Amino acid sequence: MRFYTRYREQQAKQKVTLRLYWLLAVASLAVGGWLLWESRNRELVESAVSSRPAHQIQPVALPILDRSFATNVSNSGGLVRTSVPIATSVIIASPPSVVFSPRLPRNIYEAQLALARRGVSSGSLDGVMGYQTRMAVRAFQTKEHLAVTGEIDLATKQRLRLIEPPEKIYVVTTNDLARLQPLGTNWLVKSLQKRLDYENIIELLAEMGQSHPNLIRSLNPSVNWTNVAAGTSIILPNVHLPPVRSRAALVRIRLTDKILQAFDSENQLLAHFPCSIARRIEKRPLGQLVVEGVALNPTYRFDPNNFPESAEARRIGHPLSIAPGPNNPVGAAWIRLDRPGYGIHGTPRPEDVGRTESHGCFRLANWNARYLAQLVRVGTPVIVEP
Repeated sequence: MRFYTRYREQQAKQKVTLRLYWLLAVASLAVGGWLLWESRNRELVESAVSSRPAHQIQPVALPILDRSFATNVSNSGGLVRTSVPIATSVIIASPPSVVFSPRLPRNIYEAQLALARRGVSSGSLDGVMGYQTRMAVRAFQTKEHLAVTGEIDLATKQRLRLIEPPEKIYVVTTNDLARLQPLGTNWLVKSLQKRLDYENIIELLAEMGQSHPNLIRSLNPSVNWTNVAAGTSIILPNVHLPPVRSRAALVRIRLTDKILQAFDSENQLLAHFPCSIARRIEKRPLGQLVVEGVALNPTYRFDPNNFPESAEARRIGHPLSIAPGPNNPVGAAWIRLDRPGYGIHGTPRPEDVGRTESHGCFRLANWNARYLAQLVRVGTPVIVEP
C-alpha cells in the first residue's frame, strides 16, 4: 500500500513538472513570435519611410526649377535682384513622427541641412545643387581633408551623417500672428513704423527654418497659406547652427566667390556663409579691416547722402531712423567695420544673399549674421580678398 501511494505521488509530481515545461515552452514561443513580429513590423515601417518621401506618409513632388524672378532695381536701396532658379518643391525626408535612426543624407536638401548644422551654409535651404551649395560642399571637404570636388559623393555623405531627424513640427502661436504687419514701401513710411517685422507667416517660418519660402510650401502641401490660424502644425527643417565653442581669430571675405569664412586661432574653419557684395567695384574695399562694434537687432540710420541715385532720398534731404526688426535694411545684426559706412549685416531678403549685390556692405542671411556676431569681437581682423 505504501509503495502504491508513493508511486501515485511520483506520478503526480511528474505531471506537474511536464505541465510546467509545457507552459514554459508555450510562453517562449509566444515571446519569440512577438519579438519577430515587432522586428518585422519596424522593418516594414522603416522600409516604407525610406522608399518614398512623405508628409504624414504622403508623397510630395521632386524639385522643379522656377526662373520667373524678374530683374528689379530698388531706387532707395540700390539693390539688384537677378533672375535665378529656385526650387518650387523639394524631396521630403521621413516625417517627424517616425522614430529616427542615424543615416546618410538622402538628397540635396538633407545634405544642405547637414552642412548648416556644421556651420557651413549653402544659403537658404532649397534642395537645389547650385553654385552656393557647391561652394559649401567644397569648404566642408577642405575642412574634412576630403577630395575637393564640390560634389556630394559617398565620402562626403558619410561625414554629413544625420544624427537627428531632418524635420520637426512647429505649432503656430498667437504671438507669431501678432507680429505680422505690412512693410512700408518707402523710407519715410518705414521710419514711422515701430518695428519692421515679418509681413506674412511663411516669411517668418522660412527664417525659422533657414529656408527658401518655396521649400516651406513643399514641406507643407496641404496648408492654406492665406489663412494660417494659431495652433496650425507646420513641418520645418530641423536646422540649427553648431554651438559657439571658440571665437574667430580671422574673418576672410572672397569677393569673386561671394563667400565669408571665419577661422579660429589654429586656422580651423568655424563658419562658411554666402555673402553679397557691393554692386559697384569702387564700393568694394580690399585689404584688412577691423571689427569696431557688434549690435543685435539694430536701428538703421538712413542717410540720404549715401543714396545720391535715389530721387526719394533727394526729396527727404535729412537722415531718418528705421526701427529694428528682421525687415530692417541691415536685418537682425550689424557688425561695424573700421571703414566709415561699412559693415557686415543681415538682410530682409535672405534667399537673395550671394545672388544680389549690395550698396556697399557685406550682407548675410539673418541667422548667419547673428551667428557671426557671436564669433567676432571688437578688434577681430577682416581680410577682404579679390
